[in-house]
Amino acid sequence: MKVIDSTAKKDGFRMPGEFEKHRGCYIIWPERPDNWRLGGKPAQKVFVDVATAISKFEPVTVGASSEQYANARHMLPEQVRVVEIDNDDSWVRDSGPTFVVNDEGDVRGIDWTFNAWGGLEDGLYFPWDKDDQVAQKICELEMSDRYRLPDFVLEGGSIHVDGEGTLITTEECLLSEGRNPQLSREQIEQVLKEYLNLEKVIWLKRGIYLDETNGHVDNIVNYVRPGVVALAWTDDVNDPQYEISKECYDILSNSTDAKGRKLEVHKIHVPKPILITKAESEGVDAVDGTLPREEGDRLAASYINYYTANGGVVFPLFDDPRDEEARQKLAELYPDREIIGVPAREILLGGGNIHCITQQVPLG
Repeated sequence: MKVIDSTAKKDGFRMPGEFEKHRGCYIIWPERPDNWRLGGKPAQKVFVDVATAISKFEPVTVGASSEQYANARHMLPEQVRVVEIDNDDSWVRDSGPTFVVNDEGDVRGIDWTFNAWGGLEDGLYFPWDKDDQVAQKICELEMSDRYRLPDFVLEGGSIHVDGEGTLITTEECLLSEGRNPQLSREQIEQVLKEYLNLEKVIWLKRGIYLDETNGHVDNIVNYVRPGVVALAWTDDVNDPQYEISKECYDILSNSTDAKGRKLEVHKIHVPKPILITKAESEGVDAVDGTLPREEGDRLAASYINYYTANGGVVFPLFDDPRDEEARQKLAELYPDREIIGVPAREILLGGGNIHCITQQVPLG
């Protein structure tokens, strides 16, 4: 499996939308005790639920460390493939490859540089060298050639595309000091256009309030299909989230995509603020260089952090009255897909959600 010295655009490849057909999905098993409480045991149960839900619709592969391989194999259903992938933590959306396809049905990976969401500037842990190898390992498993960008930091959760030449991202993340401070916004946009085959980038200012990834777009907006997006929303003008969501709504409503379409924006309300409990805080190991989990901290909860599978949508539940409202809204937006909710507080406690722990491989 070779590294190709070219770009997706030059070679006629493009990044498809997540709503397009998949060959399968990857997940990485959680175990890091300074991020997942109680050694990851409560989170592992939820990862099993997510993998099981997605496996109804498409093949799922779970990568686990050698220490956790036997445990993961024991806990996961037999239809889920388990492989050994050494890792620093389980956010495969961000450490894994971004896949691109061409009209002949070939699939290639984009192997961005990963630096734990900000490197030594404001990254969330150190070291991250095993995570930076995850994309290469997944490309090997998929028998996919790849483009490697050794000088460009990007996480998959910071971008969403419509598969037709438009990408949405946030300035808060892509222009942060810990990513590519040597590049201007225009230069960053150029790299994205070249490697994902884009015509247009829509820049939102910020992501979800207090999102420790520097505001990943996948927590605040998602592409339902070309020209249609779902946006995390609150009606509470006193919530700091309101100003952010309103700003996003205004930008999206006044944007056209690469095909000249005005975007249709659908609002999905966030749950009421979710705070870390004392017990949850005390279950996480305190380690130098890792972001602590303090009692009372507000978590970046959003229903937008869902995974679009071949015939389904798997979305997070928060034991909140808005859960059912989110389910109904997703059912309206995806009439041809089964909507499955998974109680996801344990993933949220780790700093992300269902979309963050998954990475699709397009069918090609």
